[in-house]
Amino acid sequence: MKITKIEVLKVKTARPTWRPVYCRIYTDEGIYGDGEAALAYGRAADAGFAAVKEFASLVIGMDPLKNEVIWDKLYKTTFWGQNGGPVIFAAIGAIDMALWDIKGKYFNVPVHALLGGARRDKLRSYASQLQNGWENNKEDYVFQYTPEDFADAARKAVAEGYDAVKFDFFEKKPDRGAFDTEDRRCFVLPKDLHMMEDRLAAVREAVGPEVDIIAEAHSRMDAPGAIRYAKILEKYDVMFFEEPDTPTPYMTKYIADQVNIPLASGERVYGRWQFVPYFEDRSLQVIQPDLGNCGGFTEVKKICDMAHAYDVAVQAHICASPLSTTAAIHLESVIPNFVIHEHHIVNRITYNMGLTTVDEQPVNGYLAVPNAPGLGNEISEQAYKQADTFAVVE
Repeated sequence: MKITKIEVLKVKTARPTWRPVYCRIYTDEGIYGDGEAALAYGRAADAGFAAVKEFASLVIGMDPLKNEVIWDKLYKTTFWGQNGGPVIFAAIGAIDMALWDIKGKYFNVPVHALLGGARRDKLRSYASQLQNGWENNKEDYVFQYTPEDFADAARKAVAEGYDAVKFDFFEKKPDRGAFDTEDRRCFVLPKDLHMMEDRLAAVREAVGPEVDIIAEAHSRMDAPGAIRYAKILEKYDVMFFEEPDTPTPYMTKYIADQVNIPLASGERVYGRWQFVPYFEDRSLQVIQPDLGNCGGFTEVKKICDMAHAYDVAVQAHICASPLSTTAAIHLESVIPNFVIHEHHIVNRITYNMGLTTVDEQPVNGYLAVPNAPGLGNEISEQAYKQADTFAVVE
């Protein structure tokens, strides 16, 4: 079996800053596979599209079942591959995801069977980024401002069966403005710390002691502010503190040594080599690699296995289209150190719906593990119609 053609598309949605990037790999045996470069948000979708297109030209004619051979070729022969960042690893990841989809279809088994076999048929999930609301089928986020707003969003998620929720308590100001970079630098002001605690306290009171709360910082704080904030989080039995500052091993270790709360990071850490220092210094208790920008199944499974040797838990990062959600479910169903699945609010927004043939949504806070061959999910015709940038590599 040989790779004959690869289609690359960047999809335009109703939100200008939400631009999913996909690839579809075709073979001479009529089997195709789909993958996603998980750079839909932020400012890298155009670069991701270009990287997938360029990398695709290197695998035409190769055997799609040789995922390890292809992975090493993309990493070692592209010059910028080694120690690459999100764009490089997203391009590799999209191609790799599609290869595993092909492999599953070829052997007529789900991807999780090829990864070692599912050890669970459903995944505990948390409602993610509730500072943006927890509404269904909305056109965009519904921002929360007051402590009662935060409490109400948490109640909505718990009413649906979730027993874990995640908030960034430091994203929007009470007067409806947005905090800027300077607001979060160095020693966070006492008034802002009090504001965050008021919001957190309201959520804890609303959900009670049996619901886990995860605190997110999006790497926007500096270490002194993150430490002061973490001291507050400790009082409310927060499950873990995510991305307290810019992901670097030495500063993460510094923060970890000052606080008594598990730290999580990984959506901006790329490849097994970048994860090693965090394992060796024990600064992270939860890693969050993203299949769509950390090298795909071939790479992320290795990272998860490495983490297991250090008793580090895994929660795959997912803020992309439903194709990435399905891919993460396959991985998380297999690994022994899975802790919880992230179900981002973006999965409930209309502009991210209909882009794939399956839209995974938790029931009573749990996601079912699919058993169709391959990923069990594909790029939809709607996504192809919405593509504003398209390329065919042969």
